[in-house]
Amino acid sequence: MLSEMPRPGLAKRSATYEDLLKVPDHFVAEILEGELYATPRPAMPHAVAASALGSELGGPFQQGRGGPGGWWILDEPELHLGSDVIVPDLAGWRRSRVPQVPAVAAMTIPPDWICEILSPSTEALDRVPKLNAYARERVAHVWFINPRSQTLEVLRLEGARWTVVGTHDGDVSVAVEPFDAVPIDLYRLWGRDAPAS
Repeated sequence: MLSEMPRPGLAKRSATYEDLLKVPDHFVAEILEGELYATPRPAMPHAVAASALGSELGGPFQQGRGGPGGWWILDEPELHLGSDVIVPDLAGWRRSRVPQVPAVAAMTIPPDWICEILSPSTEALDRVPKLNAYARERVAHVWFINPRSQTLEVLRLEGARWTVVGTHDGDVSVAVEPFDAVPIDLYRLWGRDAPAS
C-alpha cells in the first residue's frame, strides 16, 4: 500500500473542536497532541467495569455513605486540558479543590484521579498520549483497568514521572490510593456478584 508523500510547503493542520463535533455520536471523539481520534463505543465488558467501579466509589467517596466522601466521581466527562480534548472513562475531583461541579459542558480543571478501562482498540492511546497529558496537567492518580486480563494497575505521579504503586488481579478486595479508605471488590468489575470459586 502506498502512502501519500508530503509536499513541500504543506503543513498538516491541527484538529479543531469543530472537527470533533462532526464525528458521529456513536464514536468517542478526542483531540490529543493536535490529532483527532474517533473510537467506537466500548464493548460490554468495558461498560460493566466502568459502571461497577462508579458504583463501588460513588457511595463511600461521593455521597459519604460508608466512607469519607469528599469527591466528585464522574463518568466520561469531557475534559479540555490545554489544547487536548479528552474523555476518560471515569474522573474524580476532590471537593476541597472543586466544591461544586460547574454547570458547563466540559471541565477545564484537571481531575485528581482518572480511570481508563483498557480496550484493545484504545490501550495505546490511553497509555501514551493520554497519560502524557495527564502528567502535564498534574493529575495525581491514574488507574488502568483491563477487563480481559481482570487487572487493576495503579499509578501515582511523582514529579513528572509515573510510578506503578500496585497491580491487582482476580477477585480480591483491594484498598488502593487515592480511595484506600474503603476496599473495592474487583470481582464486581468483572461482572460477578461474588468471587469465582
